[in-house]
Amino acid sequence: MASAACTSTAILVLLVSLAAMATTADARFRAMQWTPAHATFYGDETAAETMGGACGYGNLHATGYGTDTAALSTTLFLDGYGCGTCYQLRCVGAPDCYRGSPVITVTATNLCPPNWAQDSNNGGWCNPPRTHFDLAKPAFMKMAAWRAGIVPVMYRRVPCKRQGGIRFAFQGNPHWMLVYVMNVAGAGDVGEMWVKGSAGGQGWTRMSHNWGVSYQTGGQLAGQGLSFKLTSYTTGQTILVADAAPSTWSIGLTYQARANFR
Repeated sequence: MASAACTSTAILVLLVSLAAMATTADARFRAMQWTPAHATFYGDETAAETMGGACGYGNLHATGYGTDTAALSTTLFLDGYGCGTCYQLRCVGAPDCYRGSPVITVTATNLCPPNWAQDSNNGGWCNPPRTHFDLAKPAFMKMAAWRAGIVPVMYRRVPCKRQGGIRFAFQGNPHWMLVYVMNVAGAGDVGEMWVKGSAGGQGWTRMSHNWGVSYQTGGQLAGQGLSFKLTSYTTGQTILVADAAPSTWSIGLTYQARANFR
């Protein structure tokens, strides 16, 4: 009887372990279905007008996003929680679409705001509830002739592929820290964030969402090594980014960790 009980217990532990592994695996973001929308572009071939933007990435060349970027309509932007998400688009059903309907991949780095002075079907392309992509011109020109202005597209959200770990750019002052979260893989987004200093006796401090990809806290963290916990807005997966910044961290610098979403 004891042997049978031990065997049953072992099987139960194995099943629980497998369930936990399945939950972790299921948290990975996977490509979604193709859906119709429309796309325009803003700026010129230099993409200078796309630098900065509502997400807070700053110089997109310096932060690794380049010119394959998009400003999202509010339906997709989600008050900044859509920042960092990745999409594939292909131009369809228009004379100015390139032959073969090539697929492009872009990262959301900006907001395309509503324009209520214009009809949603005639200039107010980003008015809710429209799903719309306002692309950097170099990205638009990879799938359609720029003279089209606006083209119908099929799009799908896809996992973001990034090199290396998550990057944290620090701003603020000794009493208030503002952290910009960049180079996020997987779903590409961040829904919640916590920070913990290396000083003994301190637990995790929940950071509040400021805007775009930035999170803030008012804790006294100077002189401490910093670790972060991040939860994906889309998948709910939480990862620990231990020792993300050394005790000598400084405002105005960016630190790259080893950890990232999958």
